[in-house]
Amino acid sequence: MKTSSIVIALALALSVSAAPQGNNRQNGQQAKGGFGGFGQNGGKGTTNNNNNTKNGANGGAKGGAAAGAGAGAAAGAGAGAAAGGAAANSTASGATAANNASNATAAAGNAGQANSGDAQTSTTLDPKVIATGFANDGQDVPEAGQVASLTSTNNFINFCLTVPNLPITNGKQITTGSCNPAPMGVIPSTDNMPSSKFQVPKNGDVLKENTAFTITMAIQNMQTGFFVNAAENYFAAPQFLNGQGQIQGHSHVVVEQLTALDQTTPLDVRKFAFFKGLNAAAQGGVLTADVTAGLPAGFYKLSSINSAANHQPVLVPIAQHGSLDDAVYVSFDFH
Repeated sequence: MKTSSIVIALALALSVSAAPQGNNRQNGQQAKGGFGGFGQNGGKGTTNNNNNTKNGANGGAKGGAAAGAGAGAAAGAGAGAAAGGAAANSTASGATAANNASNATAAAGNAGQANSGDAQTSTTLDPKVIATGFANDGQDVPEAGQVASLTSTNNFINFCLTVPNLPITNGKQITTGSCNPAPMGVIPSTDNMPSSKFQVPKNGDVLKENTAFTITMAIQNMQTGFFVNAAENYFAAPQFLNGQGQIQGHSHVVVEQLTALDQTTPLDVRKFAFFKGLNAAAQGGVLTADVTAGLPAGFYKLSSINSAANHQPVLVPIAQHGSLDDAVYVSFDFH
């Protein structure tokens, strides 16, 4: 009788404890779905594990002393599942943290390369090239009629932001105006300031109308033959020098019509009778331009425009100097 009572009690305890353990297995599978990398079920593992613990406690209350032992086993199983879920969460969090750290390291590396790499591709201003004199407006030594200079402590690198209504020049010839961020570049010594002089025609010459002729111009202290694409690279790079310290560039000739040789009113520079860019290197220090159709009868001014490679006017180191260009006045008449 005593033996059969013990057997019945044990059977009852085992049946009670079996229910929460089965629930634990099911809930453990649900929890695993959350850690599988999809994330949407991750929160279920905690809820289910809490339910498992409650079920284990309820089983212990119903089963008496023997059932309590079974409930303890069930609670242990539930706790194991919770611990497994926590470990999986910890592993996933660790992987995410490691990935974020890796990304941060890569970003830092890229930033480091940008700042410590080639100075000519970096978007950071190197302190070694900051012109401290740009911060002075020049009025420490005032002079009649002198105005204060614009000032900057960062080489005017963002100057074009002060004129937001204008586009960046960007290598184009923009007829409505623009802002150009390119530096002025390398300035030659006074010994290498260029100059030019027309040989044909000479000042005061009279030529035959509508007859072909060749303009010849002597030039010195400049290495000619450097002529970039004017449609895509206009003012798009600084002035630069050759190994002898001379500006590398080219020249132009332009002929403008006058009303008379003694005209005193300024010309409209948008209008000209002839224009030619001289992109070839000078031969024996002389540049040439063929005016194949000649020019109609009248009075004309012939000028040179000496330029750096990107078509900007040549820059020299001092303010007081002779003209870097030449001009002559000629007539075309019947012969």
